[in-house]
Order: sequence, then structure tokens, then C-alpha cells
Amino acid sequence: MGRADPTGPDGPLVLHANLVSGLAVDPEEREVLRAWAEQAPREAWLLRPGDVLVSPVPVGEEFLRYVCGLTGVPRDAVAVVVPPGDGTADPYPHVVGAVGGRPFRAVLPTALDGAAIGLARALGVAVAPYASPAEAEAALDVTGLLNTKAGFRSAALALGMRLPDGLVRRRAEVPDAVRELLASYGRVVVKPDRSAGGHGMVFLPRATSTTGTTSAGDPWAGGELPPVGGPEGLWVVEERVDVARSVSVQLETGPGGTRALFSGEMRTAEGAFTGYLSPLPAPAADAGAVLEAWGHALGGFLAARGYAGPFGLDAMVTPGGEVLAGESNVRRTATTTPHAMVTRLTARSGTGAPVWATGTARTPAACSFGEAVDRLRGARLAYDPARGEGVVLYAGPPPDGRTWRYAVIAGDHAGVAHHERRLRASWAGTG
Repeated sequence: MGRADPTGPDGPLVLHANLVSGLAVDPEEREVLRAWAEQAPREAWLLRPGDVLVSPVPVGEEFLRYVCGLTGVPRDAVAVVVPPGDGTADPYPHVVGAVGGRPFRAVLPTALDGAAIGLARALGVAVAPYASPAEAEAALDVTGLLNTKAGFRSAALALGMRLPDGLVRRRAEVPDAVRELLASYGRVVVKPDRSAGGHGMVFLPRATSTTGTTSAGDPWAGGELPPVGGPEGLWVVEERVDVARSVSVQLETGPGGTRALFSGEMRTAEGAFTGYLSPLPAPAADAGAVLEAWGHALGGFLAARGYAGPFGLDAMVTPGGEVLAGESNVRRTATTTPHAMVTRLTARSGTGAPVWATGTARTPAACSFGEAVDRLRGARLAYDPARGEGVVLYAGPPPDGRTWRYAVIAGDHAGVAHHERRLRASWAGTG
């Protein structure tokens, strides 16, 4: 399966932060892909001496030195390559131009796609954790399938997972499916087949009755659907269930079997991912056990079709405790790198397995990365390697200078909550 921790010191890697990939979202969604690309600097937390990070956006020098200072990696021992354009340019000549003929062990992509395999072939190396680019290419079909809502529903039902009642339809057939499920359940959610982070989801009714008509009496015609997938694109229309918790498990699979890496509770707003808390709090332990069992089944499904590497499985927990599978993400997800960062930092501090969370906090006025770190230090909130806890600004400076992605590390759930309350109170008073 390759190394479980891809940051392990067994040969330099090309870390390909290919967030501008059609694997998770329709390639036509350029604005969404650009917004996701802004998170690429977080991959700097994986860098070890000799590694190169290929990023679709610049990685600020101030942020890079901050990362290296906490990980203990000399700044001059790593390189960052930013190909020109929108993140779709061939990175190979720019990697070679930056590092010459330096040998690498493999390419480690965020998403297994054709661009990552092409880069590996050009460099004459493998795609981690596969033995060769050809083995990685053989896994593209199942990777693409299980990163779609329809593909996941089919596989999940075959593997015995519980899902909300739902229908898979082409765009023109969605209004009829909405009317059918609204008549049965009163509420539905409509999801693009290829979507992540809640992008493109439509929740009904808004001004729609349980018969599928608007408040004016006209049938719902699908006008709210975003223009993704074209006229033949697939959509999933599902019963909208009451959700007490949104949970996930992240696993790794391959020829040697499947193993769970970590689990947690997703923070969401209107179906959109906003943060994460790991490990699962005690009230969600039973749901976590169910989800992990399903994850092992899905890992076996993936491995039997040639996939090796990380994947995630998301689920919903109803107020009555029923667990319903939601989707799979067969790639490095928004939680994979923060978890690797937390594991790495706390291993250096010797504090053992921590509790951690990610989220966003806003400052009233825009500030530089250095100013934001200084504010954390001034409030005695910044991550302290000696104690193995505190706040880390893990994704670099945001475009607006105000909406900062943070990770909180503490010894228990109460400690995480305490740090988050202090962070929001402190930053609310800055100017």
C-alpha cells in the first residue's frame, strides 16, 4: 500500500497539489476550482527535505517559513513550483527548471487523475503508492466512478450500506423525480453527480409545496439547478433527512487490505463543509463503528478494482441514531493534510494522540500572515511545540486577508472548544 504516512522520510517526493482537477467537480466549474486551488498551500505541511511542492497558486514565503519553523525542515531544503496560468498547465518543465535532474521517489497527488500520471511518466517515477504509472492509470475508472454521487449510490447499496431513499436522473428528468420524492417525504435534496464540499446542492422545498409546485402554483421546473454536466449530466434526488451529526472516516486501502486512519465530525452549513473535529466525540462512537465497517467494505471494493491509497466515507446520523451513508471521496480530502500536520507536530512535541479541529475565523480588518501570527502569539493562542497545543494557521493567508483557516490542537475535546472560544473572542476585538 505504500507508506501510510506519505510524509515519512523514505525518499523525496513531488507533492502535486492538483486541486484544479475534474475528479471532484465538473471541469466547467472554473470558479469553484479556482476557489479550491487557494487551499493548495496547506500541502506545504507534508514537505520533507528534498521534496518539491507543485502548487496552482503561489505559496507565500512568510507562510512557508512558518511551516518549516514548526516542522523543523530547513527552508532551503524544499522547493515550491507554481506553473503559470490557471493550474492546468503541464508542470513538468517547471519542476525540471526548478530542481534540474534531482531524483525523486514518486509523485504524490492530491487527486489521482490523468495530469498526475502524466507528470509521473515525464519524471520517470511512480505515482504513490503505486509501483508504476501504468498501475495508477488502471485505477482511474474506479476512482472516477466512486467520486460521483451516482457511482457511490450503486456501490454502497451493493455493499449493504443504508442510504436515504433516492433516484438518479438526467437533468430533464429531475423535476419529475423531485415531485415523486416530495410527495413521499415532503423534503428533498438535489445533488450534482460530481460535486464536493456541498457545491451545487439544492434543498427543496424552498417556496415549493409537497406536491412539487411553487407558492404560485407552477410546477418546479429545475431552474435552480446550476449549469453543470450539460443536458445529459446525472443528478441524484434524495429524501432530505434530519441530521443530528455529519460524520466521516478516512481510510487507506490497497493489496494489503484496508485500514482506518482517523474519523471525525464534519462541521457544515446548508450542506457545505466548513470544518472538522477529530476524533469523534463520545456520543457519536456507535455511528463511528458502523461507518468504519462500511469503510472497510468500500476499501475492499476499491482494492479489487486496482485502487490503492487514501479515501473517505461520509455519513449522516439522524436524531434517532440511524446512520445513513452519504458519499465517498476517493482522494486526499480537506481533512487528510490537517491530520498529517497534527500528527507530525505532536510527534515532535511528544504529546501523543491529540484532539483537533479545523474551522475559519474572521478578523474585522485585513492583515498580513505575519500580523495574524503575531495576534495569536499576543493572545497566547499560537501553537506551542513545548505543550503540543494551540492554534495553527494551516492554509496560508486568505485572499481577503480576513477569513483565516485555522487548526486547533489540544489534549481533549474541552480543550479544543476552549481554544476556539478564545480565538473568536480575541479576533473579534482586533482592528
